[in-house]
Amino acid sequence: MTWFTEFVASEQFMQFVHAGILLVVGFLLASIVSRFVFKMLSSRFNTHHSTLFRRLTYWIVLLLFLTSALQQLGFSIGVLLGAAGVLSVAIGFASQTSASNLISGLFLVGEKPFELGDIITIGNTTGEVLSVDLLSVKLRTFDNLFVRIPNETLIKTEMINLTRFPIRRFDLKVGVAYRENIAKVREVLMAVAEKDPLCLDEPAPLFLFLGFGDSSLDIQFSVWAKRENFRDLRNTMQEAVKNAFDEAGIEIPFPHRSLYTGSVTDPFPIRIVTENGAATALAEPPHGESKTED
Repeated sequence: MTWFTEFVASEQFMQFVHAGILLVVGFLLASIVSRFVFKMLSSRFNTHHSTLFRRLTYWIVLLLFLTSALQQLGFSIGVLLGAAGVLSVAIGFASQTSASNLISGLFLVGEKPFELGDIITIGNTTGEVLSVDLLSVKLRTFDNLFVRIPNETLIKTEMINLTRFPIRRFDLKVGVAYRENIAKVREVLMAVAEKDPLCLDEPAPLFLFLGFGDSSLDIQFSVWAKRENFRDLRNTMQEAVKNAFDEAGIEIPFPHRSLYTGSVTDPFPIRIVTENGAATALAEPPHGESKTED
């Protein structure tokens, strides 16, 4: 045990002890300072920027204590900085994608297209923003899946922020039969919007006649709701419109197709087959006339 006693009493052991103490203090102090910075900036900045400042403060404080610990062990700061520079260049050439994501992350921080807690759509993915990091953005989808999207993808792809503004518009497209009165349809739809407590009075509901469809008169009825009520309004409005049309006797048609054999061909023969297999032939229409099936 003589070598161990000599090692404990040596100056090198004390250097290891000092370096270890610096690392422990660095971890504790970095955590405390970053939390303090987050609380201090929360009242002035949004959660997104406060979180970024918190992480940046944590790593800066920890890096300072790590540098001091390496100095205690006899490492030269100049040599470390030079090695870090060479390593950074090598890593940069080896990982151009990461560098692109890093630069894209800086653009996202400056542009602020969304914040933590916003609901965004990127391609076919829709979810809540959990974190905005330097390399990627983390989302949680509505079916509770974790999705990581590189920052470069966000810069290059169209992104839709569903919760950026306090109100949203729901466009209900519906068709009515050609025999229906447009004025009556407008009156029924406006009455439905007036009765729905989730529908806003301002902006007012919008009635648009889109045109003449194949089997119906096409209409768009647009109503506004608060952002948090949009999903409920979309469900209640469609159900209420269907019930109101049924009460008012307004028909929502389904597609109709007419089969015409032409003036030079024979009409289609039609037979009705009963459950016992007996077939009854119907009278054929006059030559050249058409039959219509729904």
